[in-house]
Amino acid sequence: MYRPNWIELDGVVNMRDLGGMVTADGDTVRPRRLLRSDNLQDLTPEAVEVLVSRLGVRDVVDLRTHVEVAKEGDGPLRAVAGVRHHHHTLYREDSVESGIPAAERALPWETDERRHAAAGETRSPGEPEQRRSHDEFWSEHYLSYLASRPDSVVAALHAIASSDGAVVVHCAAGKDRTGTVVGLALKAVGVRDELVIADYAASAERVAAIMDRLRVKPAYAANLRDKTVAQQSPTTDTMRLLLTTLDERYGGALGWLGTQGWTRADTDRLRRKLLGD
Repeated sequence: MYRPNWIELDGVVNMRDLGGMVTADGDTVRPRRLLRSDNLQDLTPEAVEVLVSRLGVRDVVDLRTHVEVAKEGDGPLRAVAGVRHHHHTLYREDSVESGIPAAERALPWETDERRHAAAGETRSPGEPEQRRSHDEFWSEHYLSYLASRPDSVVAALHAIASSDGAVVVHCAAGKDRTGTVVGLALKAVGVRDELVIADYAASAERVAAIMDRLRVKPAYAANLRDKTVAQQSPTTDTMRLLLTTLDERYGGALGWLGTQGWTRADTDRLRRKLLGD
């Protein structure tokens, strides 16, 4: 049975270590290699010290948009010498090259939500048809990251593979963008589907706390005003649909990565990082 390795630190509510994940070949992801988290903006000095000195964090993969970074800032880890930062937005339209300053722009996913609502679909789980709509919407949303910004997805995996310490992958909530990139990394080294799915869904335990955090932040307050915990909670079926689609369209995560120039050498390097001694 999968049990999340939660990391309880002041300033985050959805951080965990992916060590302990088992591959189909029986290998195990080592602890303190790959961490996933929600927004790092509120980390206390004591929490930063734990991450850097005790857990050995050397790289941060920031999947937030330029809008979020402009409104929320870089966070305290940015000031730590020896910690490298890799910023990779997953939205095509999110760019520093815009006539409107990033801090004044809307969040990119708000357009997707308006389009979804205009189509008469519901994101709220409940009845079976609603649940299917919820899961299908989110699965397709994650696939849009791969379609819109494959460069960012691949670059994030390269950052993980090349780190000489622990890597923290994060976005705002630590469930959607983070879940997609981390899920691909785990599948690329052969972690079993059921574990990837269970880890993705584990963020549901923390959604209420995540929303409490983000509702007081300038970048997210308006967008979350009418959202419910149920609407924002990840489900096992969402990640299962994503993995199934990757299998059907590309022969799996590695198949999709191969279409983006990912090589066997890249896979071996990622395996050494996550599974090696």
